[in-house]
Amino acid sequence: MPVVYALLFFLWVGLVWVEFVFVVPFAVPVALIVATGAGIGRFFVVAWRTLTAAGLDGPSSVPRPAVDAPDPAYPQYLLDQVWRDARTLTLRTIPWCLAEARRTVTTLTARLLRLPQGLALFPIWLALCAGILLAALPLTVAALAFAVVTVAVAGAGLVAWSVCVLMLGTVERLWTAYRRILLACPHPGCYERLALPAYACPNCDARHLRLVPNRLGAFRHVCRCGARLPTTILLGRFRLSAYCPHCGRPLPARIGRARVEPLPFVGGPAAGKTTLMFLAVRALRTGAAASGGRAEFVEARDARAYADALAELDAGGRLAKTGPELPAATMLDVTLPAGHRILYLFDPAGELHTGATRVERLRYLDHGEALLFVIDPFALPELRHALSREERLLVEETATSEEDPADTLQRLLADLRSRDDQGRHRRIAVVVTKADVLRRTSVGRGVDEDVRGWLEGVGLGNTIRTLERTAGHVRYLASGLDTPSAALAGLFGWVAGLPLDGPGRDPAESPGRETDDRAGTTERRVPWRAAGRPERLVPLGYRLGRGVLLTALTVLAPTALLLLGLTGYARFR
Repeated sequence: MPVVYALLFFLWVGLVWVEFVFVVPFAVPVALIVATGAGIGRFFVVAWRTLTAAGLDGPSSVPRPAVDAPDPAYPQYLLDQVWRDARTLTLRTIPWCLAEARRTVTTLTARLLRLPQGLALFPIWLALCAGILLAALPLTVAALAFAVVTVAVAGAGLVAWSVCVLMLGTVERLWTAYRRILLACPHPGCYERLALPAYACPNCDARHLRLVPNRLGAFRHVCRCGARLPTTILLGRFRLSAYCPHCGRPLPARIGRARVEPLPFVGGPAAGKTTLMFLAVRALRTGAAASGGRAEFVEARDARAYADALAELDAGGRLAKTGPELPAATMLDVTLPAGHRILYLFDPAGELHTGATRVERLRYLDHGEALLFVIDPFALPELRHALSREERLLVEETATSEEDPADTLQRLLADLRSRDDQGRHRRIAVVVTKADVLRRTSVGRGVDEDVRGWLEGVGLGNTIRTLERTAGHVRYLASGLDTPSAALAGLFGWVAGLPLDGPGRDPAESPGRETDDRAGTTERRVPWRAAGRPERLVPLGYRLGRGVLLTALTVLAPTALLLLGLTGYARFR
């Protein structure tokens, strides 16, 4: 019996020796290769499923922007979602590899080490387990390679994206500085100067407060509904509906593309500001048409008010007195060969200029660089005393102001001195209204030849010298119902910063021109077509970013591993 045990012992030793010599050297690399291949294969399966998912609720879910966010748009892929995707790849690969290794070792142990065959298969079990454990090294190297590729792709993309953001932002700032773009709210009670309007998504009407090249995108922002919105004026942002970010009310089309020019009409009660404004608008429309351009109302209500006012004036009537509420701007969109403007014409009640507190409410005075100072000549004390009895009867047929223009100007300048530029304007137009009646008086003779000299002669010398110190340039005009359109157009165009050439006819009277007084703009603004993916799908930028990352992981990472393997083989050969 001992002999049998001895023979069995030597047989077992020989079998184990054979396995260690001939089987183990092959079993270890086979297990290593299989385990490594399984881990890398699992990674690519997860990467494919994650990075090709089209829905927001895929393996790596994409959170939708909040409805009440200041900018309900998706962040740029490389700033946020790429790291979510990398985390998903990690969490769906490493725990799986550890679990599969544990399960495989447990299965091998249960099957190969079961007595009595476990005594003979022990070397094979040891080789297979060793191969599985050794696979941790190449898998770690592979994980580092995948991480390096991910960081490299994200880093290169972020550099390119940063350059685009910087260049687009710089180009827009230079363009707006060159065009001297001014943005302001035209609505009463607000009148705020704007750094940037709030833009509405044409699909879901969500308001985007910072639609510029930034962390939400360089060329486009993707709204939570999937619409892709342009980030700069040059890319088409002006084709979106714009709103004041302070009061939420609509702004004119093309705002940001054309300069907003506030033009306040300043004068006392019944000074003739409203009549002058409508006559000036008609002259401007006439001059714009003659110069090959267009001048149109932004809002239909302004067009209707204009048409009604001209009909009343042409019929010999008087315009209704302006109400005491804060004025809403009459908005006129003007395009000429020499330039573009969006004019905000402010015609406040004269009573709003009769008290310092009231003047302070007219915050639109803080933004502009031009204004029209309207003087009712019959409000001048010296002129009233100089009128004869017959001339007084003539003047009584005309509504006149009781406010001395010098007092109006002093209150205005006191408020403007609080501005950063101390109230200095580039252009001020001084208009003596009711000139058609003034010329019929003895004191009004010669007013058309030298308006400035005439004003000095009736006691406004100090007033006009104060104006000339306040403005870079001052022009004068005597205006009445019979004033030639070309004279009004020239002055009004000058104060608006738009030179007008030559006389012309009102566009409404020009045959062959499509010119009604409906709301519109001189440059037919085609609304932005909000192309994009349905809201249940990930944005196109995310799909492209994921595609680049998947390609890089598929091509660069295996290439790096192959080169690393060849280098190691050549070193240890």
